[in-house]
Amino acid sequence: MKCLDTFRVTVVVKGGGHRAQAEAIRHGTARVLVDFNANFRKRLRKAGFLTRDPRMRERKKFGLKRARKSPQWAKR
Repeated sequence: MKCLDTFRVTVVVKGGGHRAQAEAIRHGTARVLVDFNANFRKRLRKAGFLTRDPRMRERKKFGLKRARKSPQWAKR
């Protein structure tokens, strides 16, 4: 790869854990590389760098404490 010294990356990430942030940085960098040169797409796709993790936080529901946790039930 002749373009190794071509890029300088500065990243600010918020939220999630260390691994999620690292994967977000990897995903974003891979997308920029594909925009720069379409020939990178096949290699990055095969390595799994262009696949986004679809899992998201579930929203809090009305009447519950969190997404699924309900208030404690007391008989008396």
